[in-house]
Amino acid sequence: MEAPPTLQPAGSHRTPFWRDISLSAVTAGFVAVTIGYTSSAAIIFQAAAAAGASTAQISSWLWALGIGMGITSIGLSLRYRMPLLTAWSTPGAAFLATNLPGIPLDEAIGAFLFSALLITLCGVTGLFERLMRYIPSAIASALLAGILLRFGLELFNVMESQWLLPLAMLAAWVAGRRLWPTLAVPGVLLIGIAIALWQGQLNVHSIPLAPTVPVFTAPTFSLTTLISIGIPLFVITMATQNLPGVAVLRAAGYQPNSSPLISWTGGATLLLAPFGGYAFNMAAISAAVCIGPDAHANPLKRYTAGVAAGVFYIAMGIFGGTVTGIFNALPSVLVMSLAGIALLGTLSGGLANAFENSGQRDAAIVTFLLTGSGITLLGIGGAFWGLVAGLVVLKLTKAPSIR
Repeated sequence: MEAPPTLQPAGSHRTPFWRDISLSAVTAGFVAVTIGYTSSAAIIFQAAAAAGASTAQISSWLWALGIGMGITSIGLSLRYRMPLLTAWSTPGAAFLATNLPGIPLDEAIGAFLFSALLITLCGVTGLFERLMRYIPSAIASALLAGILLRFGLELFNVMESQWLLPLAMLAAWVAGRRLWPTLAVPGVLLIGIAIALWQGQLNVHSIPLAPTVPVFTAPTFSLTTLISIGIPLFVITMATQNLPGVAVLRAAGYQPNSSPLISWTGGATLLLAPFGGYAFNMAAISAAVCIGPDAHANPLKRYTAGVAAGVFYIAMGIFGGTVTGIFNALPSVLVMSLAGIALLGTLSGGLANAFENSGQRDAAIVTFLLTGSGITLLGIGGAFWGLVAGLVVLKLTKAPSIR
């Protein structure tokens, strides 16, 4: 096993960035961005569409997310000399895709700002890790699994009408997991596009090749929307994204102070939410590409992979309209299948973590089923009630301590 990196103390002499950069670091940054976009851009597209966003507004979402991830990844990596990648909240997007229908876009933007404010406060005050202790891993994982349940089911539901495309994409994912795990989802996308081309289902004539013009949406604030969208989005982003994101870094030997990282991602969301930047967080899966020896032989120079990823993020953001055009050109069954397959690993991991602890299984199953049901009570979505019900059941079923 590789020895943990010995990080340069603050104020020590640092070599210039241009002397630390390498082709392997640039490649790692490119692969990290490619994996992020191909695995979950379809979910972002669905989330924005669920909010009633127009084509121009969907492009603005991708612009805001790309610019936000790029600037924070570059800034944090250069400031702390660690491969600090940020990402959009994929589980958060999945939650939005299932809970935003019927909610006006301006109210959704207000909920994004409320969630971002809570995240920023957790970072500024140092409450991040202490707050997460009140939400056990089992409950957070069950909440995540319940949110993703619909996507897993849709993967197989679409086979009733069109079986060849989703079945071939699923087979490609199985083969990819066996042969090239890190590129399994990009391989699924390539197979899906190839079959769609063969079937004549692609319309590539309307894809724009021009920079995106961001669209500002003024927020409005509704109490029920803040509760049903803002609070679950905050919990999902913190518990299922920021926690593992920081854990991945620490497992690799990097020991960042998490408070400023959380503060910067929350602040970026506050600035970009009106343009569609619904939630930024510390990356876990894409960051893993940049923290290993393949990114750079010297752990102290792997921060350059984070900077490279940030540059690619910005480029993708600038051409967010092109990305939107690509997904508009894809058949809906391909987009739904890609989203479902991309989330299978996250769904299975959530289920495994939710039911690992026998003492918390009753609470986890209640959270999972209530969240996955998609019901709305008192105008508030099932994710919030699933979280509340799970915590109540956990409290009632917790064995008393023996003194």
